[in-house]
Parts: sequence; structure tokens; C-alpha cells
Amino acid sequence: MNELITATNNEAFDSDVLKAELPVLVDFWAEWCGPCRMIAPILDEFATTYKDRLKIVKVDVDKAPELAARFQVRGIPALLLFRDGLVQGNKIGALTKTQLAAFLDPLVAKKSDN
Repeated sequence: MNELITATNNEAFDSDVLKAELPVLVDFWAEWCGPCRMIAPILDEFATTYKDRLKIVKVDVDKAPELAARFQVRGIPALLLFRDGLVQGNKIGALTKTQLAAFLDPLVAKKSDN
């Protein structure tokens, strides 16, 4: 996993995601999930490419099922984009690099003033 990606849990989720200054892409995943493993290298690359505009956080649904339930995650990988503590968009399933960029670009381009 890229050092720019944060693994979070129930205790740290609010500070890692909801109170983050940048938009946050949360990847709900599990080790046994094939599509989750397929998208992992793309997320690693995007963590570097988008590092000034986006934070990427991973939630292992087996270790934090409460978070999956809290955000009504019913399938994985589930990618939720948060800004200012609110979900701004989501995608379920493995995405290609092009699909992920098409999802993220309009949502992270509107950088909030700090």
C-alpha cells in the first residue's frame, strides 16, 4: 500500500475522513475480495497523482463492519468520496483508471478555500 494511503478504523474514521481538510476517497475493501485487489494498484497511483487535492483512506470491512453498516456499504469495493464530512459521490465495484479519474476529477476540482 502506498505510504500516502491511510488505513483507518472505527476510532479514527471521524478524524481521518470527516474532519479532513481535503476531499477524501474512502475505499471499503476486504483481503479476500478479488476486485478490491484489482483496484488497489490504481488507488496507489492516484494517491500520488492526486496527493495535493485528495486523501485516500482504506476501510477493511472485516475489521470495521460498523463503518460499512454506517455508510450502507452492501458491496465491495465501495468507493465513497467525502468533502466537509459529507458523501459527495460513490462507486461500487472495481473501476479502471479512466473510470476512476472520470469519477474523481469533477469532485476534487472544486477545491474548497482554506
